[in-house]
Amino acid sequence: MIELSDIALLLIVGLAGSYFWQAHGIREIALRATRLYCQRESLQLLDDSVALRALWLKRDRRGRWRFWRGYQFEFTVTGDERYVGRTVTLGKLVESVQVPPHRMPDDEHTLH
Repeated sequence: MIELSDIALLLIVGLAGSYFWQAHGIREIALRATRLYCQRESLQLLDDSVALRALWLKRDRRGRWRFWRGYQFEFTVTGDERYVGRTVTLGKLVESVQVPPHRMPDDEHTLH
C-alpha cells in the first residue's frame, strides 16, 4: 500500500529531476551564446565550458518569476593569459556575455 510519505518523496524526486533536466538545457543555451561571442570577438574559449556561479529568482519584463543564472567561463587571446568572463541568463534567455578588459588579438592582415 502506498503511503502519503511515499507520494511526497516521489513528488520531490520528480521535481528535483525536472529542475536539473531544465537547468542542463539552459546551461547549453549559455554555452552556445558564449561560444558565439568568443568566435565573434576572436577569443578562445578555454575548456569549452561554462560553470554555474550564481542562482537567483528574479522577475522578467512581464513580471513573471524566472531563475537568473550567472555562468563563469575562461578565455584567452594570446594563449599565455587566462581571463574570466561571465554569461547571464534569465529563464531561457541570455541577458549578456561580459568579459573584462583584455589584450586585443594581433591582426596580421591590418594595413599599417
